This record gives sequence, structure tokens and C-alpha cells, in this order.
Amino acid sequence: MLENVSVLAFDADDTLWNNETLFREAERKWAAVMSDYGTLEELSDKLYETEAANMKELGFGAKPYLISVLETSVALAGDALTGSMVGEIIAAGREIMRNPATPLPGVRETLEAIRALRRYRMVLLTKGDLLDQEHKLERSGLAGCFDRVMITSDKSCKEYLQLCELEGIGPGSLAMVGNSFKSDIAPVLELGGWGIHIPSSVMWVHEKTEEFEHPQLIRIKVFSDLLSYVG
Repeated sequence: MLENVSVLAFDADDTLWNNETLFREAERKWAAVMSDYGTLEELSDKLYETEAANMKELGFGAKPYLISVLETSVALAGDALTGSMVGEIIAAGREIMRNPATPLPGVRETLEAIRALRRYRMVLLTKGDLLDQEHKLERSGLAGCFDRVMITSDKSCKEYLQLCELEGIGPGSLAMVGNSFKSDIAPVLELGGWGIHIPSSVMWVHEKTEEFEHPQLIRIKVFSDLLSYVG
């Protein structure tokens, strides 16, 4: 059981609904357009460098990703980048923005069961583009499961402390549920809270980090396993 926890916070992308696979599919389509300039792996490495350089200024999400893809394309192809190529790249990027955000198996039922307990405040805490994340939450139909929604430019100790202040709790009363050890788990454990890690099958390269064990870390395989700890 989660000792002294009164607030459960949930990541959104790849925790509540699928997201990263859409980026990978868009990247494959981009690589096909840019096949004269490298393999998928080579092009992905170039894109990673561009994204890393842009992240502080552009942040996270589909729109910053598309800007980085176009910037990388220009750097590689120069004047050989045609309007047709740009159109194909933008079309692939728009597919990410149209993510239907269909809840992953067991997510809706588990959230509703936890809410019915009336034991926890439930918060959605996600990073990314404000409009994009709002649209995905609306499409998912899960908005009614949460007492608070926070969309931030990052998820570090700073943002988790802001959440604790808003909820009037100390970090020890917070448990964060998510797929990214780097963003969802490590900062909360550092502050003295609880981390509930649900690994996803596909992880964004910028979210990869070395994991560690901790007495307040819980690892589960599927979302519905949460009920074993909060009931």
C-alpha cells in the first residue's frame, strides 16, 4: 500500500494512451522522403542532434518535433528540398497531432475504480504543447477522472514541488504514475515521494536514462496492476 499518499498524479502520453509509436511512424515516413541523404538510423541520429539543440527553446511535443524535422531536412538537402517533399513531411507530422488518444487497455476502468474509492486526489501531469495535450485529453474522454490537470514545459523537481504546493501536501504524500523513469519517476523519488513505473514498449530517445532501485519505487507491468496498491 502507498503509505501516507493522498495525491495520485498520472503521466499522459504512453501511460494513458499511445503516443510514441506515432512519432516513430512519422520518422519512418520522413526517412523515406529523405532516403537520398542517409538510412533511417543515420537520419534519426541527425534529427536527435537537432532536437537536442532546439529543446530548450522549443520544448516538447508534435510541433517542436516537426520544426526539428524540417530544420534537419533543410540542413541535409538544401535547395534540393522540394515543395512536394516538404508537403509529405508536414502530412506525416500532422498525423501525430491527430492522435485519437484512445485509452490503453484497462486505463479507463482502473481510473474510474480508483476515483470511486474517494481516497485520493487525482491529477493529470503531462508535459508538452498546451493545445496538443488539451486536444488529446478531450479526445480520450478521460478528463472527468481528474481533479486537476497540469500541462507543463518540463517535468523536473521544480514542477513536482509546484504540484505539491497547489495541492497543499508534502512530497511524501505524492505518488506519480508513468512510463518514463527520467521524467515521471526519478524526480519524485528524489523529493521523497512515490514512483509507480509502467514501462512502455517504445521509449523516446530523450527520455532514456539509467534506472535504479528505491524503497518507494513500485514497478508494475500493466495499468490495472495499480489496483493492487491503492485499494
